[in-house]
Amino acid sequence: MSQPLFQRTPLLDGADISLKREEIRSYFHTTLDRYEQLFETLRNDEAYYEKPIALRHPLIFYLGHTATFFVNKLILAGLITERIDPRLESIFAVGVDEMSWDDLDSTHYNWPSVKEVQSYRKSMRSLVDELISTMPLTLPISWESNWWPILMGIEHERIHLETSSVLIRQHALHFVQPHPDWQPCHKSGTAPQNELIRVEVGTVTIGKNKTDHQHYGWDNEYGSHTADIPAFQASKFLVSNQEFLPFVEANGYRTESYWQEEGRSWQEFTQAEHPTFWIRKDDTWYLRLMTEEIPMPWDWPVEVNYHEAKAFCNWKAAMTKQPVRLPTEDEWYRLYDAAQLPEVPMDTKACGNLHLDYYASSCPVTEFAYGDFFDIVGNVWQWTETPTYPFSGFDVHPLYDDFTTPTFDGQHNLIKGGSWIACGNESLRSARYAFRRHFFQHAGFRYVVSDAPTTLPASNYETDKLLSEYAEFHYGDVYFDVPNFSKALAEIALEAMEDKLKHTALDLGCASGRSTFELARGFDHVTGIDFSARFIGQGVQLVQQGTLRYTLTEEGDLVSYKERTLSDLGLDQVKDRVEFYQGDACNLKSIFTGYDLILAANLIDRLYDPDKLLSNIHTRINAGGLLMIASPYTWLTEHTKKESWVGGFKRDGENFTTLDGLKEILGKNFRLIQGPQSVPFVIRETKRKFQHTLSEVTIWEKTS
Repeated sequence: MSQPLFQRTPLLDGADISLKREEIRSYFHTTLDRYEQLFETLRNDEAYYEKPIALRHPLIFYLGHTATFFVNKLILAGLITERIDPRLESIFAVGVDEMSWDDLDSTHYNWPSVKEVQSYRKSMRSLVDELISTMPLTLPISWESNWWPILMGIEHERIHLETSSVLIRQHALHFVQPHPDWQPCHKSGTAPQNELIRVEVGTVTIGKNKTDHQHYGWDNEYGSHTADIPAFQASKFLVSNQEFLPFVEANGYRTESYWQEEGRSWQEFTQAEHPTFWIRKDDTWYLRLMTEEIPMPWDWPVEVNYHEAKAFCNWKAAMTKQPVRLPTEDEWYRLYDAAQLPEVPMDTKACGNLHLDYYASSCPVTEFAYGDFFDIVGNVWQWTETPTYPFSGFDVHPLYDDFTTPTFDGQHNLIKGGSWIACGNESLRSARYAFRRHFFQHAGFRYVVSDAPTTLPASNYETDKLLSEYAEFHYGDVYFDVPNFSKALAEIALEAMEDKLKHTALDLGCASGRSTFELARGFDHVTGIDFSARFIGQGVQLVQQGTLRYTLTEEGDLVSYKERTLSDLGLDQVKDRVEFYQGDACNLKSIFTGYDLILAANLIDRLYDPDKLLSNIHTRINAGGLLMIASPYTWLTEHTKKESWVGGFKRDGENFTTLDGLKEILGKNFRLIQGPQSVPFVIRETKRKFQHTLSEVTIWEKTS
């Protein structure tokens, strides 16, 4: 490529504040420049609005998503108080991994124009640049630093640089065009004969802590993991297109015994007979790159999803009578450490096809050697046998609690090593990214021969203390004769709605979702929305599996195990009437409207701008519909700046309660018809420690 090296992820420490500030400013702008340049490979505006694949949004979403990510996180961090464009910041907020709370129905959206999104990106640039110029900076930058969300936004954009390039590669060819700064490799020759090389016994140590890490990291990189790795054999090269061809020619895609159940379902659904980027014209094979098709480079790595890689390994095991499989994450680290690989240098090219240092495509599997092996890093990501999991000591970052936790479901496998476009954090040894097994990245694989077990034993029990407490709070036992709070609220709401239409309800701030289910006893359809994907994941799990398992702290490290089912709770008949979405109550998407009831339970005193919700919530309720608010009014500056409290302070020398504030804000569009009444709830922390709280409930009827 003609351009200089794409800037590396900054070190978090240093001796010169001014230099570090300018380094981060440059990192921010060069990242945005490169991302916007990627979209120059689209031929026309129409290309932004046609979906490359059904499981993803159109590309206009991704042009806007990474920009609004900055603003949404800065709002959440309290570093800014005013949005640039609430409508765009709602539309572009969520939609990455085909989760149940992703809204992939494009009919819900009136997508903005390309020029409008480009203009938004310019405004966001100016905003963030001003923060970089003016915010106090202390080194080293820590997980808690105000600079962390800045780095988070930049690294997030670099992730989407890669994922967007995959979507462009999957786009119809007439929607894309070559670009001088996105030139593929032009080398190709005879593919090598692969061979197995022994890797000796060793120990791998993975993880980092929050006090001495050098680079920005995502939450799943923190904590610690150590494993002793038995000796194994690994393929010298990544599996090339040539090596994969006999599997295709042996009718491997239609030989059921080579495929796991999930992979067979994928194959039957797609009717795939060869890798998705292979194209057959007459009797000749071609390879689809990002913006063009080229004659098949047989010595390049094959690019497949996990299911195809696993089926190939099973085929090869049948052919060779050896235990051939994909490597585990630990085995990949053993390869990395044995090769004594360095991190990507700051000012010279990487030692692999990585970080856009060489090509805008893969290259021959023979180009980058590390001792006896090739392409331990770079060229393409490498599928592993390991579903992603948390290290010991794992913690979520409060600004992005759904980066990793939704993937701890046994359905997302780790990919290692990075591809030609893996940049920034993605290029580091510590990087841990996982994808659904049927998804495509710029990913291939190498195989190993080993009798060692392949995966960590997965726990079926939720062990996160906060999530376990909420699971028990919503679905668990009754303590001290205090009725289940979520169920009690739903019963009060249904009684108040007795003579009214009960078509749709919104459970806003639904947490783990019990009230969502309980409201569905009386409503045709109920939507649960919560800011935390971790919480709504419990409701989604109950819809999909009917069962929720979790641990409860007894004392110290001792726990008990609980299981709850929808059937036990008498809710199995209503699960088809509920749905869950992730959303910001202060900036909801416009589609969430037309409700006969909105329940906001224990929510308003946890919002960064409760007035914004309360002043506009009437627009989402049908005429004569009800708004039910429950809150203990526990105003804390860690959640809501004091100037944004609805009540709980002195005004003109007199007490001004939250109920006073609600009457003042809601009185323009509602009348108070019921309450206030106190409804108690109990949250179990340990076997001998409980929180007992009174939530004040008021019910408001929409009048205008």
